[in-house]
Amino acid sequence: MKEVRLSGEQKQRVAIARTVACQAKVILADEPTGNLDEDTADEIIQLFQKLAHEDKICVIVVTHMRMMAEKADEVIMLRD
Repeated sequence: MKEVRLSGEQKQRVAIARTVACQAKVILADEPTGNLDEDTADEIIQLFQKLAHEDKICVIVVTHMRMMAEKADEVIMLRD
């Protein structure tokens, strides 16, 4: 049998899909768009917004991406 290896982007998508499939009430995501291209990252941001606003899931994201932070409902910035 041939071994199949997933890319970083594919692993990231699987992890997010697994979380959504579990119907979690809270999603904790550490750099969820870190290995993704800009278009895919935007899709993930939109998905998290939908989950938060429409499905009433608490989504907590740790990110260094300004684009993602700017789309958050609330931002807590840590310095030093």
